Amino acid sequence: MNRLININNTFESFQSLIQLYEIHKNKFFGDIHLEIQNFFAANMSAVLGAVLDTFTANLNKIHFDFLSPKIETILLKNDFLTYFGKQRAVDVNNTTIKFQKLKPTDGKYFKNYVIEELIERHIADLLQMSKGIKEKIVEAIYEIFVNAQIHSETKFIYTCGQFFPNKKKIEFTIVDTGIGFREKINRRFGSNLRAKQAIKWAVEEKKTTKEGISGGLGLAILREFVNVNKGKMQIVSNNGFYQFDSDGETLNEFQGEFQGTIVNLEFRTDDNNNYSLESEIDINDIF
Repeated sequence: MNRLININNTFESFQSLIQLYEIHKNKFFGDIHLEIQNFFAANMSAVLGAVLDTFTANLNKIHFDFLSPKIETILLKNDFLTYFGKQRAVDVNNTTIKFQKLKPTDGKYFKNYVIEELIERHIADLLQMSKGIKEKIVEAIYEIFVNAQIHSETKFIYTCGQFFPNKKKIEFTIVDTGIGFREKINRRFGSNLRAKQAIKWAVEEKKTTKEGISGGLGLAILREFVNVNKGKMQIVSNNGFYQFDSDGETLNEFQGEFQGTIVNLEFRTDDNNNYSLESEIDINDIF
C-alpha cells in the first residue's frame, strides 16, 4: 500500500511523490494502490497526475483505496479525479484552478488557460496589477510551457492550481516528464552540472538553452515578482530542488529522482503593492 500523508508545497512532500515514482517506475501490467490522507494541496495534482501517468503508460492500473473526504471533494472539484472515471463536483467557492493534461502542441490553449483561470479569475481580482504587468506575468508563465515544449522531450505537460483564502495565497504548478534541466543544459553546453546547479543556472536572467532565439527571461521575471510579492518559487528537476522566497535561495537534493521538471509558484494575496510597468506610470501620478 502506498500512502501520501499531508502533501503540501514542501521539500518533504516532493520527496514523498518522488519516492512513489521511484518505487513503481519500472513496474509493468501491475496494480498500484494508493491512499491519500489528512491533507493534499490541490495544486500538487499536477505532480501526482504526471507520476501516475508514467505508471499507466506502462499499463498499470491505479486504485484509490482511500481518500480523506475533504481531499476527495477538492480533487473532484478541480477535475483531477475525472481522469480516473469519477464524476466532477461543482466548485461553488471558486477556489480551484483546474487540473489539465496538455500536449506540447497545446500552447495557445495553455496561454488562454493561464489568462482565464489564473490571472483574470484569481490574481487580477486580488492584486493591484496593471494591464502591462498582467501581460508580463502571462508571458513569463507561458515561457515555462514553451521551454517544456521545445526542450524537454515530454509527451504531456500537466498543470493545476489552488486559491487558499484562509492562507491568503495562490499556488500554481506546471510539470513535464521530459529530460530535465540537468540533461538539457549539459547537452547544450557540454558541461557537467548537477541537477541543482543546472536549476540555479536557469533561473538567472537571460540564461537560455535556445540557439538563435531570444529567451530566458521567464523564470527571472517570475522570481522578481514573487520577491516583491513575498511569495515563493520552487523548481524540482531530476534530483535537484530550488526554492526562492523571502528567506532567499535554497538548494537541496532528493533521494531518488523525478523524471522531468516541476515549477511551482506561490502568489500572496495579502499584498497591497500596486504593480505596473515604468512605461505605464503617468507623470501626473508622481507629482
